[in-house]
Amino acid sequence: MKLKYICTFLFCISYALIYTQVSIKTVPVFKNGEAQEIEAFKNIDNWLRHDLWVETEFDTDGDDKADRMHVSVTRPIHTDTEGLKLPIVYNTSPYFAGTAGNEEGLFWDVKHELGETAKERFHPEVKRSGVRPVISNAHLRTWVPRGYIVVHSSSPGTGLSQGAPTVGGINESLAPKAVIDWLCGRAKGYTSPYGDETVEAYWSTGKVGMIGTSYNGTLPVAAATTGVEGLEAIIPIAPNTSYYHYYRSNGLVRSPGGYLGEDIDVLYDFIHSGDESKRAYNNAKVRDREMKNGMDRVTGDYNEFWSGRDYLNQMENFNTALFMSHGFNDWNVMPEHSYRIYNAAREKGLPVKIFYHQNGHGGPPPLSMMNKWFTKYLHGVDNNIEEGDRAWIVREDDDPQQPTAYADYPNPEASMVDLYLKAGAPETGKLSVDKESVSIIETLVDNYSFDGMTLAKAENSNHRLLYVSNELKEDLHISGITEISLRVASNKPAVNLSVWLVSLPWEEGRKIKITDNIITRGWADPQNHSSLTDGTPLTPGEFVDVSFTLQPDDQVIRKGQKIALLIFSTDREFTIWPNPGTELSVDLNGSVLKLPIVGGKASWQSAVE
Repeated sequence: MKLKYICTFLFCISYALIYTQVSIKTVPVFKNGEAQEIEAFKNIDNWLRHDLWVETEFDTDGDDKADRMHVSVTRPIHTDTEGLKLPIVYNTSPYFAGTAGNEEGLFWDVKHELGETAKERFHPEVKRSGVRPVISNAHLRTWVPRGYIVVHSSSPGTGLSQGAPTVGGINESLAPKAVIDWLCGRAKGYTSPYGDETVEAYWSTGKVGMIGTSYNGTLPVAAATTGVEGLEAIIPIAPNTSYYHYYRSNGLVRSPGGYLGEDIDVLYDFIHSGDESKRAYNNAKVRDREMKNGMDRVTGDYNEFWSGRDYLNQMENFNTALFMSHGFNDWNVMPEHSYRIYNAAREKGLPVKIFYHQNGHGGPPPLSMMNKWFTKYLHGVDNNIEEGDRAWIVREDDDPQQPTAYADYPNPEASMVDLYLKAGAPETGKLSVDKESVSIIETLVDNYSFDGMTLAKAENSNHRLLYVSNELKEDLHISGITEISLRVASNKPAVNLSVWLVSLPWEEGRKIKITDNIITRGWADPQNHSSLTDGTPLTPGEFVDVSFTLQPDDQVIRKGQKIALLIFSTDREFTIWPNPGTELSVDLNGSVLKLPIVGGKASWQSAVE
């Protein structure tokens, strides 16, 4: 009898355990304000992957049908077997189906006189790549195990998405909006590009976060400007927030770093991987009409074309929690791109954070910070990530995973210090807080054969002007946006103007990190001294006042270094290359450098005097 009772008892216990195990659903788990990896979500054999097409509200490829965007979904099987609903991490891009490659003739020839039209360039054809349903594997191993569904989509006119690429046109904002609308049950999704069979996002909570780097970071900003309901949070990494600022600088035709001769139509050709049968129409409408008529490589002026591709002009409906990330030494998509949108969102009173590091293009915030951001706004866990310090900056030699917290950016303890120029050409002049009482003119001769590093290192050169501080007796912390005003004249109607702020001596004997010597830099067209939208040719020999900002920075210049202002004309890494010989003159008494220094003038004087 006892054996019978024992067996019955064990059977009941086993049944109860099995029943309990079956009835417990797999759900996200949170610890210390972060979503934790769940073994059941981590197993890729438990992932469902499928694709579809979401219908938009625009037609940009001329077939009189609303364009549909190709979308892929990766989600835990529990969204089917257990009816689990989860939030979405969404990544969209024009790059997923391949690009043109840097073929010879793709870029504009920069070797010509200012104001001249360059010879026509080569237009390559993109060979589309990729297989269905996998648009991309990016972000899957990070977010699916933590209880998210990951969604990818190809931008208009790329991959299997319909429409035309416009490189910043309104359809690139409305395309991710449509996908988010579908994820929230407001738009239609279809199982095929032209069919009628619909598919619903029954597994979505309606909470969406977007993330991406470079162009993939631009599109979350674009989507957020539409004010689409359901887009709760974005993490743009090195986003391009204005195509004018990407391809021009204060009226000057200026390439992004590393891509001399690139312009917006080049990028169009580079990404146009969509339906081959639609390409001729797209090329004629977008590249050969809209872009050709609007981009203006002759004057570099700001116009309606560029205004429509500037997301700062579209911030009215932006209501998304924003966590920006950028490198201070990103000379491709320069650090101003993130700051201008961060600042506008901050002024709107939105939840904002900004992460800056000392390296180049790309570089996300630490995973823990991103996890908390999405946990807060997508899962609704109250982890207080939005409170406290707004700025997180990786100091010069620190681990990128260990940024230093600051109340905000720029550092609230920084203030502008006016520094004036004292003569010394063709050798070196001085940077000083004291202004000269007499007008002194110094002149350089343009020559694209010499790059900025060579000019900064030269003890004597008539191709640049260089103004140097005393050697720093203690570290000096620069934080913010440097401003410069120069009174200049040229012996020709047009001239390039390039400015670098550097630390000296320039180190020799090893590959230099760009942060070691280049503090910040900027470029301008003196023809636009009074108007960015209507530049006028210079009168040779007549001085004009040119004021502009350099790129944002936050850097500690170590004691033993000197801070130097380098003024030259053609920057061979970024600008048009006119024939050597143009003279650029600077009136030192009418020029000033405004440097944002933590501790202000007292810190400057303590360091240099």
